[in-house]
Amino acid sequence: MKTIKIKNSNKEITIGKIVCVGRNYAEHVHELGNIIHEKPVVFLKTTSSVIYSGDSIAYPSFSNDMHHEAELVLLIGENIKDADLETSERAIAGYGVGLDMTLRDVQSDLKRKGHPWTIAKCFDTSTVLSDFVEKSSQELTLDETISLKINGEHRQKDQLNKMLHKPVEIVQYISSLMKLQAGDLIFTGTPKGVSKVEKGDRLEAELEGIVKLECSVK
Repeated sequence: MKTIKIKNSNKEITIGKIVCVGRNYAEHVHELGNIIHEKPVVFLKTTSSVIYSGDSIAYPSFSNDMHHEAELVLLIGENIKDADLETSERAIAGYGVGLDMTLRDVQSDLKRKGHPWTIAKCFDTSTVLSDFVEKSSQELTLDETISLKINGEHRQKDQLNKMLHKPVEIVQYISSLMKLQAGDLIFTGTPKGVSKVEKGDRLEAELEGIVKLECSVK
C-alpha cells in the first residue's frame, strides 16, 4: 500500500489508481514527432512503481534510454463519475509534482508493434512523487512554472498554462471514462525538454515554490 503526504501536516492518504495524460503540451508532442489529439491520451501507472523524494530510480536492465517527464499531479478528493466542470473542479483536492519516468526505446518499439506502453511506463521506481499541498491552501492559477533540473541544469521549464487540456477538463474527461475515487492521482502531462538520464544523475522537479522533489538514478 502506497500513500502520499500532505505538506505541513501529519495527513497521509492512501493512493488509489494512477491515471496519466500524455501529449498535453504541444511542444512536447512535436519534439517526439507525435500528433495532437482532440481528446486527452489516457494510460495508467501502477501504485507499486511509486517512490518518493529522496529515493533512487533504478535503471532497468532492459532499457538504454530512460527519460524524465516532470508533471503536475492532481489529488482527487471525492468519488465522481460523468462529472460536470463544477463537480470536477470540486473533486481536485490537492496538487503535487511527479516524475513519469519513461523507457523511450521500449516505448518506441511497443508503438511500432501497436502494443500498449505498459512496460515502458510501469517498471519499478518509475513514478516519483513529492508531498502534496491541499487546494484549500494553495489555489493554482496555471501561471505557475513546472521545472526539472538534472545535476543542477534546467532541462524542462514551462508554464502550466501551456497545457492543451486544463486540469479541470482532464478530470471531467477521465470521469466520463471511469469512476474517479478519493485518493486517485492524475498525472497531467509533461512540457518540452524531455531527455535521457544516466546512472548517477541527480534530478530535481519543482512546481514553482509550492512543492518539489529530489531523487537520483542508480
